[in-house]
Amino acid sequence: MIEGMRSMPSARSLPAKLLMVVWAAVLSFLILGFGQGVWGALLIANLKTNPAIPWAVPVMATVLWLMWKYLGGSWWPPSTSEARRLYLRANRVPGQLLVWTLLAGVLSVGALAGCWIVLFQLVKMSPNSLPDFSQYPLPTTLLVIVMASLVSPITEEAAFRGYCQVILEREFAGPAAVSFSSVLFSLAHLTHGFFWPKLLVYFLVGAVFGVIAYLTQSSIPAIPAHVVGDLTFFTLVWPYDASRRMVWNGGADPWFWIHVAQAIVFTALAIPAFMRVAKLSEPLRRPLFSA
Repeated sequence: MIEGMRSMPSARSLPAKLLMVVWAAVLSFLILGFGQGVWGALLIANLKTNPAIPWAVPVMATVLWLMWKYLGGSWWPPSTSEARRLYLRANRVPGQLLVWTLLAGVLSVGALAGCWIVLFQLVKMSPNSLPDFSQYPLPTTLLVIVMASLVSPITEEAAFRGYCQVILEREFAGPAAVSFSSVLFSLAHLTHGFFWPKLLVYFLVGAVFGVIAYLTQSSIPAIPAHVVGDLTFFTLVWPYDASRRMVWNGGADPWFWIHVAQAIVFTALAIPAFMRVAKLSEPLRRPLFSA
C-alpha cells in the first residue's frame, strides 16, 4: 500500500466485522498494558530503591523507543514487518498540517478540561488518584511527570489510533471506526472509576485524537497534543478535583461559569481549526482500491 493512502472498508459480513473489532480491542489493550505495565514497574522499583536518582526515566525512554520501532515494523519476525508498519501508521505529515493538528488538539484539550471541571461540580465523583511526590526530590518529581506525560500518549496513540483504528478503518467507514476506537479508549480508563462523566470526557478525548489520526492518516500528529493534555490534567485539573464545590451545595460560583465559558469558547475555536486540518489533509485520504 502507498504510504498516506487508505483502503476502502471491506465487504465482510457483520459477524466477521465484529470479530475484527474484538481483535482490534485485544491488540490495543495488549500494547497499552505493556507500556503502562513496564512504566509502573520501573517507577515503583525506582522510588523504593533510590528515588534521588530517577533512573526509571531514561530506562523507560529506551523502552518506548524500542516499542515504537518494533510496532512500526522493525526486527523479528520479518513476516509481520509490513503489517506492523501499516498498523502503527506512523506516516510523516507536512509541517503546516502538523501545526494545525497541534492547534486543533490543544484547543480541544482546553475545551475538554473545562468540561471535566464543570462535570465535577455537577456530578459527585471520586477524583483520580495521583501519587504523592511530596517526599521525593523535586528533579525526580518533575522528570517522572514529564515521562508519565510521554508514556500514555505514545502507548495510547500506538494502541488506539494506530493498531486499533487502522484495523477498524478497513472494516467500517471513518466515523464508525473513530467511534469504536474511542469507546475502547474510554473503557481503558475504567481504572479511574465507573462514572459516566469521566467516561464521556475520555470518549471525547479519544474522538479528538481519532479524528486527527483519520484525517492525517497518521498516528503521529496527535501525540504532541496528547502530551499537552496529560500535562494539563496532571498539573492543573486532577490535583484540584477533590476540593471542587458541588453546584447543588451553595450554587454556582464564578469559577463554575468561567469553566463553562472555557468549554464553549475553546470548542468554538477548535471547530475551524479542525476544518483547516480536514482541508489540508484531504490529499492524504485518497482511497486506494485493492483486491
